[in-house]
Amino acid sequence: MARVAKADVKKVVLAYSGGLDTSIILKWLQDEYHCEVVTFTADIGQGEEVEPARQKARAAGAKEIYVDDLREEFARDFVFPMFRANAIYEGEYLLGTSIARPLIAKRQIEIANETGADAVAHGATGKGNDQVRFELGYYALKPEIRVIAPWREWDLNSRTKLLEYAEQHGISVEKKRGKESPYSMDANLLHISYEGGVLENTWTEAEEDMWRWTVSPEKAPDEPTMLELTYRQGDIVEIDGKAMSPAQVMEKLNKLAAANGIGRADIVENRYVGIKSRGCYETPAGTVMLKAHRAIESITLDREIAHLKDDIMPRYASLIYNGYWWTPERKALQSLIDASQSTVNGRVRIKLYKGNVIILGRDSETDSLFNARIATFEDDAGAYNQKDAEGFIKINALRLRLAARS
Repeated sequence: MARVAKADVKKVVLAYSGGLDTSIILKWLQDEYHCEVVTFTADIGQGEEVEPARQKARAAGAKEIYVDDLREEFARDFVFPMFRANAIYEGEYLLGTSIARPLIAKRQIEIANETGADAVAHGATGKGNDQVRFELGYYALKPEIRVIAPWREWDLNSRTKLLEYAEQHGISVEKKRGKESPYSMDANLLHISYEGGVLENTWTEAEEDMWRWTVSPEKAPDEPTMLELTYRQGDIVEIDGKAMSPAQVMEKLNKLAAANGIGRADIVENRYVGIKSRGCYETPAGTVMLKAHRAIESITLDREIAHLKDDIMPRYASLIYNGYWWTPERKALQSLIDASQSTVNGRVRIKLYKGNVIILGRDSETDSLFNARIATFEDDAGAYNQKDAEGFIKINALRLRLAARS
């Protein structure tokens, strides 16, 4: 698609956090495109106050300002469906940043439609995955939308230049008390991520004071935390018998798991653009949800359905990681995954202890396929004829015997 002609842009919806980058982008759009800027700030559970972004946007001349609480929508329509698939990228990453981007893109396009904007803008750099995730979402939901990606246009390619620009244009930069974090961070209800700084050396251990949410396993309590999770159609609906919404479930599990040193990961991943990147992640609730969901599925899913889900999961996870949430193929896979969850009902008992999620038990009164009478090592009273196994084995060994004789 051709680069946006600046004169054609009259109004743009900017994904706006109120931080240094997006504050500069707001001013830069006004000066470079001479357009009206609508700001959109999403509360997706990042744990920071988002209302100050409203005041900063107003002070910068934005006339239309959106500050939306999307926590429930994020948990219900994005995180929970993803966890029905047991999605994990490259065996380690629980997709915390990836799954937030399609929601932000969706809401930006909705605001563009509401305000009559002809363009959208984001603050993702030209090196990362987020530019792809945002823009694939924009184009899938509004094919003719114009997209402005300042990091691919301007020459403000360092923090020093950004600060100089801010000073020249009177953009306030909040000074943090104490030591400023050297990391690039992203947080939401599912996780917080860290990149940059000492992490750019893959041999260097992450600093303990980097972690914001979780205590170290060594400092976790000596007494474990016991929980009972109730599932309905693959989703957690109760914790210890108390009904909770999806966002409430995640908030509760984040608090309890983080206090027990659960959810840390140090990963080198393959970005979609072809760069290897090291990131550290804290995903307390997600770590519990993945382990517990597999536990309830172990007794409620047919073997071949369970194995089929495991077969397609890496493809599904890659689609989310690479930004293809709104595609026909992701939706088709989601339909299959959701259909498989009709019998995933029951309870899981877990223990949280010093960085570990330990399954204590799983049960389903209505949908368990576990039959103790057949599985027993004791006398099964004729429930299973062990002699039948001989023919089963010989039939499956036939091709091996023929190959060995050739």
